[in-house]
Amino acid sequence: MENKPTKSLNRKSGRLGEKLALKFLKKEKRYIILDKNYSTNLGELDIIASDKGTIVFVEVKAGAVQDFGTPLERVTESKQRKIAQVACQWLARFQIREADCRFDVVEVNFSDNNRIEHIENAFDSPL
Repeated sequence: MENKPTKSLNRKSGRLGEKLALKFLKKEKRYIILDKNYSTNLGELDIIASDKGTIVFVEVKAGAVQDFGTPLERVTESKQRKIAQVACQWLARFQIREADCRFDVVEVNFSDNNRIEHIENAFDSPL
């Protein structure tokens, strides 16, 4: 039963990180938000946005970064595959057949005054 508070705390910090990342992408980067927390049986996409006509699937990593490695290190190959699979499902759901797409990672570092690092085109689709 010890995992429940940690899991709940992780979920809360994850949601706060997503909220801060969403605000950053809208105000600082001027992305148009298309969807958020899109969930399927395979996994979840944190944020789906449009950046000058490119559909951007954004994975948000929040927390005290020094404890867990860089944001890109925390998005493992397995996680990248899941993100790409869910992205394909999202595109199919909205019948988007031809579009420029990319995968970004946004890190929110709570231990550094909520510093945000945005890695555009963080990885290529492994599919």
